[in-house]
Amino acid sequence: MDSLFMYQQVDSIINDAIQKEAFPGVQILVARKHKIIFHKAYGFHTYDSIQKVQLNDLYDIASVTKILGPLPAIMKLYDEGKIDLDVPFSNYWKPWKGRSDKKNLTLREILAHQAGLNPYIVFLSELLKKDKSLKSRFVKTSSKKNYTNQAYDNIFVKDRFKNKMYRQITRSKVSDVKKYRYSGLSFLLYPKLISDITNENYADYLQENFYKSLGANTLGFTPKTKNFTNTIVPTEIDSLFRKDLTNSWVHDENAALMGGFSGNAGLFGGALDLAKMMQMYSNYGYYDYKQYISKSTLKEFAKIQFPENGNRRGLGFDKPLIGNNKLPINKAYPAPQVSAESFGHSGFTGTFVWADPKHDLVFIFLSNRVYPNRSHRNIYNLNIRPKVQQVFYQAMKE
Repeated sequence: MDSLFMYQQVDSIINDAIQKEAFPGVQILVARKHKIIFHKAYGFHTYDSIQKVQLNDLYDIASVTKILGPLPAIMKLYDEGKIDLDVPFSNYWKPWKGRSDKKNLTLREILAHQAGLNPYIVFLSELLKKDKSLKSRFVKTSSKKNYTNQAYDNIFVKDRFKNKMYRQITRSKVSDVKKYRYSGLSFLLYPKLISDITNENYADYLQENFYKSLGANTLGFTPKTKNFTNTIVPTEIDSLFRKDLTNSWVHDENAALMGGFSGNAGLFGGALDLAKMMQMYSNYGYYDYKQYISKSTLKEFAKIQFPENGNRRGLGFDKPLIGNNKLPINKAYPAPQVSAESFGHSGFTGTFVWADPKHDLVFIFLSNRVYPNRSHRNIYNLNIRPKVQQVFYQAMKE
């Protein structure tokens, strides 16, 4: 790798991005052939330039949770024959049996975002009065009996509110047209599904079977409740729900209403620990003398499932645009040079992880682009993440 080229190019892209307020700061880690070849922090936690981004800072990884939370558990259960991709999902999630539009949907269709499920439901609206204050029947300011799901320092959501969320998902409309339509709804169901199948707490199951063994010690839910010495990078100044700068609690409102333990969002972690998970994926389930998920399973989940419909997605994993290698950088996703075998996921807060087994390259990009609010979209407008990722392919000498 051409080290000088890498640093000059990335420095230039990122400094320009910070100046244009794509994000106040960022951390980038790249590993090639199992070695870290680039790990650098830029900028600050916020635009007041007080707290510099450090290499061990923790981030709310938003939708990257989908592939590092429920997905490894689902792959392991698939390996063990406890889940089938091609039988109706209603075999596992019984409330869907009585819904004509959902009873025959398979897990393969759902994980590939091919099932026609509703993209998102704003469950927060159920908690808000007309004056935007919180309904006391659903929310308390301190932990009480039946109010133990903590969404923020002084917000405790009724435990049974989860059931209301499950019912609304069950009743939500499904599109008649089976084509690519990104939906996070099923990921709200997976923690309970995983717990039901394994008879273990979802978060504990992930810790015991993946994070602990990988040495990914910062990866987990509700970091505020842990004694980390690492600083946690804030996300959005929330004027609606938390009335505060969201820090150390999950940014995503739906995950917050589940007490921070969800499948759609909720995971926090440092770049090094995310890289360990992605390196394990890049090795097709193998890491440090241990096979976590079978090679055949990871290959199955990491391949495009419905290319005939123009759907680029794998099972849970995002994939390059179809024909990505022929696109210019301003239209590509991610970098045009990534292999067709590569896969990863992005997160709403400004995060992105990608594994490329063919080139043995892992790319981790952590930012808080939603600071001070989610209207900051220059991370997309300037196509920052693919541009930075491209640098490392251009720097390859062989």
